[in-house]
Amino acid sequence: MSQHGPAPKKPRGYFGIVAWHNKTPVNMGTLWRSASVFGAAFVGTIGARYKHRSSDTMKTERHVPLFHWETEEAFWDHIPMGCVPVGVEIADRARPLPAWHHPESAVYILGPEDGSLSADMLKRCVSVVQIPGTFCLNLAVAGSIVMYDRLAKVAA
Repeated sequence: MSQHGPAPKKPRGYFGIVAWHNKTPVNMGTLWRSASVFGAAFVGTIGARYKHRSSDTMKTERHVPLFHWETEEAFWDHIPMGCVPVGVEIADRARPLPAWHHPESAVYILGPEDGSLSADMLKRCVSVVQIPGTFCLNLAVAGSIVMYDRLAKVAA
């Protein structure tokens, strides 16, 4: 025990964040950096390759693994056992993020900057959440908000 009291308990579970067909490599670099800051276990891409960009100033590959799946099927075949897939999308079945409770272990799947997650991807997600607002957010901002929301709720 430190002079300031016991160390806070580490939350159970883990999370990863995945970009589906990301369009802008700089957004992927920023998302990867945010994932490191917010404690993600892994980052991934489906259908597009990440290229290092100056937005990743932390050299995050040293701290958070990046996985790439060429296809949706490859992704579904390789997500960790017990990891709940959560779509982050503006969709009819989406629940508002502020009122939603994060699963113990999750993978958050973000759509591209210029489109949406596929109907099949959304169908296979156990949950779909939506960030309140009147406009779409870019990939890095949306992912950062979801990761911060998780951190704030799990630590509370």
